[in-house]
Amino acid sequence: MDTHVHDRRRFLALAAGAAAAPLLTACGAGFGGNDDKSDGSAADDVTGSFDWKREKGTTVKALLNKHPYTDALIADLKSFTAKTGIEVEYDVFPEDNYFDKLTVDLSSGRASYDVFMLGAYMVWQYGPPNWLEDLGPWMRNSSATGAEWDQADFFPNLLQADQWSLKAGAPLGQGGQYALPWGWETNVVAYNTEVFRKLGVKPAETFDELTELAGTIKRKAPGAGFDGMYGIAVRGSRSWATIHPGFMTMYARNGLKDFTVDGGKLTPAMNSPEAVAFTEDWARMVKRGGPPSWTSYTWYQCSSDLGAKKAGMLFDADTAAYFQAVKGASPASGKIAFHPGPQGPGGSLATNMWIWSLGMNAKSKKKSASWLFLQWATGKEHLRKSAITHNHIDPVRKSVADDAAYKDKMRHLPGFLETFEKVVDQTKIQFTPQAQFFDATTSWASALQEIYGGKGAKPVLDGLADDLAGKVG
Repeated sequence: MDTHVHDRRRFLALAAGAAAAPLLTACGAGFGGNDDKSDGSAADDVTGSFDWKREKGTTVKALLNKHPYTDALIADLKSFTAKTGIEVEYDVFPEDNYFDKLTVDLSSGRASYDVFMLGAYMVWQYGPPNWLEDLGPWMRNSSATGAEWDQADFFPNLLQADQWSLKAGAPLGQGGQYALPWGWETNVVAYNTEVFRKLGVKPAETFDELTELAGTIKRKAPGAGFDGMYGIAVRGSRSWATIHPGFMTMYARNGLKDFTVDGGKLTPAMNSPEAVAFTEDWARMVKRGGPPSWTSYTWYQCSSDLGAKKAGMLFDADTAAYFQAVKGASPASGKIAFHPGPQGPGGSLATNMWIWSLGMNAKSKKKSASWLFLQWATGKEHLRKSAITHNHIDPVRKSVADDAAYKDKMRHLPGFLETFEKVVDQTKIQFTPQAQFFDATTSWASALQEIYGGKGAKPVLDGLADDLAGKVG
């Protein structure tokens, strides 16, 4: 497994009448776009009985990020072509320049690519300039969408994450469906069972316990035979990606918000007294038990340190631990277990997430064929095969998560299934949707570094809030 391919954290923001009446169906509570209106969508052009062969002979062009989920998709493309008669040409770019490529292509107004991978956060940037096709009308049209696609089978919080009204501050789960969930990550604690057993410690149930545990491991693990091991791996680089995994998860579990929204106006809330106190506590945890070079740490260093037995714990995406835990992947494979992580006050397990989604170019000239591809790629048959025979884990569909073969595959990872089932319904995007997301969270990470470096949390976060009020509010 080449874990380099999993890096999607570097993102450079470069830019901010139907021929016949379609057969429409109700598609479930509140999903799939703006009520039953299609607003002239090309989906209206699809009529008659649903037919996988409707666009036989067409070629769809896809832009993909290099990733294990992509490997699973490419390995199964022959099934799609056999089912539809549609060929798929694709380009795969490493994450270092994937989003640059996608952003430039979409902003050009060309239709170089019909379909592409994107994160749900990117909908907040790509949606307002109308670069993304609203998939709601396609989902509602039973001529375009086969009954077996079964929209109700998706975890509803994942489908909602790609649905937005395009208005800053408006909650997700309303408006157009600008992408479909395909693969995702929830943020939990993974830990080395060997060092836990030798030190006689258990996973932390509160944030105070986690801070204490991280310090204990850093202090005692080297003497127990784990040379150079520290307590907990968390990200620290000056990047938006530092904020969204463990930090935002614990922030949300404490009931804290990034912004408050009143009448459509966003007000930064990172400097509330409670947020200041939490940020001080987070920096204290990193100092007591975090990596020695924390300010340069990305997900990759965190994941690698867990696999190399340099970190006793990891508070990050479950996939970052999974790719170290599978047999033969790292020195720690076979000795990594999963836990939901500390609860917030009142037992909150609110968790932030990342979703790899699939979207359609609003300028595509092959929307009907593209929709068939999206429908197949997010359908039960392909996703089940990808989860069982490849490493497309964290199913977006309930039927895959409940599948006996999937559970058999994942059962050897201690706590993985139990943790997934415990947090899946409480995992959602905990940020407030707004187009300046990447700039705002990168500034937030910079502020966190300053606090870690010894500056006072309140003046630093007051300065951050003042700056963001002018940019976002």
